[in-house]
Amino acid sequence: MVSLSPEPAGAPSAIQRAAIWQELVDIASSAAGKQLDSLATRLANALLLRPEGISAEEFQLRADAAALLKKNRYLFHYVASERLGAMLHNEVQALDAGAAAPLESGSAKPLAPDLEIDKKLTLVKISRAIENEHANRLVVLNSRLACLLDRDELTTAQNPFRPQVFLSALHDAWCDFHPDAKAHHLAFRTLSEDLGIDMGPILHTLNATLVRRGITAAPTEVPRPAPLVMPDEAAANPVMQQLQRMFPAAQSRRHNVERVPDDDLPSLFGAETLHDAGARHELLAYLAEIQKNGPDPHQAGGMPGAQGAALLAHIQRWAPQGSLSVEDANTIMLLSTVFEAIFVARNIAAEIKTLIGSLQIPLLKATLHDKDFFFKPNHPARRVIELMAHLGISWDRTGGPRDRLYQTILRNVKRIQSDQRLPSFAEALAELESFAAELDASAAETLSSSITQALEQEKRLQAAQAARNEIALRVGTGEVVAFVETFLEDKWVSVLTLAYTVKDDKPQALDSALRTMDDLCWSVKPKITMEERKNLLAKLPNIIAMLNKWLDLIKWNDAARIKFFDDLAKCHASIVRAPLELSPERQMMIAVAVAKKAAERRLQRQARQQPEPAPDAFDLQVQKLARGTWVEFTREGTPPMTVKLAWISPMRSLFIFSTSTRQEALSVTDEELARALREGSAHIALEAGLVARALEQAFSGDSANNGAVTGLAAA
Repeated sequence: MVSLSPEPAGAPSAIQRAAIWQELVDIASSAAGKQLDSLATRLANALLLRPEGISAEEFQLRADAAALLKKNRYLFHYVASERLGAMLHNEVQALDAGAAAPLESGSAKPLAPDLEIDKKLTLVKISRAIENEHANRLVVLNSRLACLLDRDELTTAQNPFRPQVFLSALHDAWCDFHPDAKAHHLAFRTLSEDLGIDMGPILHTLNATLVRRGITAAPTEVPRPAPLVMPDEAAANPVMQQLQRMFPAAQSRRHNVERVPDDDLPSLFGAETLHDAGARHELLAYLAEIQKNGPDPHQAGGMPGAQGAALLAHIQRWAPQGSLSVEDANTIMLLSTVFEAIFVARNIAAEIKTLIGSLQIPLLKATLHDKDFFFKPNHPARRVIELMAHLGISWDRTGGPRDRLYQTILRNVKRIQSDQRLPSFAEALAELESFAAELDASAAETLSSSITQALEQEKRLQAAQAARNEIALRVGTGEVVAFVETFLEDKWVSVLTLAYTVKDDKPQALDSALRTMDDLCWSVKPKITMEERKNLLAKLPNIIAMLNKWLDLIKWNDAARIKFFDDLAKCHASIVRAPLELSPERQMMIAVAVAKKAAERRLQRQARQQPEPAPDAFDLQVQKLARGTWVEFTREGTPPMTVKLAWISPMRSLFIFSTSTRQEALSVTDEELARALREGSAHIALEAGLVARALEQAFSGDSANNGAVTGLAAA
């Protein structure tokens, strides 16, 4: 079952096993520790984001926590390292002794009972998502650790290096780090499968270490993890379907992260990798030459410099014969579409375009290795390109190259160019997100007053709409007499709007306003029995009192109010004085006449009402806009104004835009924005999710390269 090539055959001795366990713990702790600085920055930036519906107090708590983390990253690094090391040590000791180790090592203070349950459920959910992503590596590691322990099997729940241990260590470290217990719940609510320790390199290194120590396991049939994109989601996403067809090998690798090789060596030495190594080295050498000296000017289409919009097309045409696979060609074509979207954006300064364009080859190298760039919106390289483009629009050229924004982009471009590995994109992303979060926090502070006013405005608009809907339900039947119908539509709508506005604080107020309206409508309907009339007379004083109470609140005190109550009194008098002794035939005739009149009034109302226009493409475009989108507005006699969508109201009825200096530029409703786009006085300068939009264009026919992309996808 176990073979130890450097050691005698058989299970390792207790001393040997202890040394191996210590080495594994040191490796896992060291690999995780290298990620903690970047993680602290990303965690602080995530805390600065303001989720929808969050209270001002909770957001202030998040902002204070982010500031604390930024100022004390070294302390957090130390606390997290110590906590993780202790937790791994406890897990290993318990496993080696055959006992179950608690995830908590004892020093972290427990949360409130409800938060403690929420924490455990959240961490389990995130852990399972990470386990799915790295299922193959975990299964292989389980098998090798079972060999180390001379057991038949070991489950992921028993594995001391399972993702939940690392997540729990991060949460507990946060509780140790932050002095305010009120902020301890922020850690588990902010962590996610994308915002945490990257388990891929840790698990791979642990497996490689065990192989080096001579601990190998028989090849195991590894269960395939749940797809990252569920079938129904892929079916509803044509772009994802096209990508899966274009990159079948990459898709297979995403679901089979580490194939178990026949010789049980790390996947670096697999036969498939060796087979493609020659062509890949030739391609990388060609890219390095172009990056250093630029395209060969003697080749057709050659261009000076390495930032031109045609650079990727040049590479695809003149790459060494046989060095580009079909997937490589697809990669270059799609990247061309992405950079084309940046180069044609007229609101991005040429200097910024040059900086971003200089990343074409580093990004190509990254995507040749990792196709998740096209599949995952949060891929570090993808986010870097999108952030640079969106930050670039806000660059004030008058600041020149010494401007802080320009220097931030330049510094990270140089960082990526000098390293050209995926971790360099992650490091650049951390700094860019930190810079963007700082700008957003400054803008949020500036816009806070406008946002508060907009929220109140939307609340009033939604209350008024709900009020109109309630009244329409009553008067739409045609059974309400004309003067009451007019009263409800002109005045009671204000009463209901007020009641809906205060509904959260005083829910009984809305019930009272609705009940009073229903009582009024009932009171003016015919009463053909003595019992109904007695009931009316008994209820009238309270109905009149409640009407007056509500009308006082909306301050309706003119002569029209006196006339309304005069008409109401006459109506009630006519109902009470109507003849009582009616034959069944006469009662039926009256009921039919009332119903006929109601039907006529209903048809008249329907004829007067204008049908609401169906939403067009511009209405739908407004509903899909995301924060961070740049829009250019043009007005007669003034130069175009490019502004950033800084805030969207919860019901998406109000939009606030800010300038590049993060001052409020304008606030518009959804209808006004759709009309501006429809009339051409506004157009989208750069959408949020630049890569996703570029891919959609590539597959929809909007891109000049679409024909080539479609052909490659079918290849």
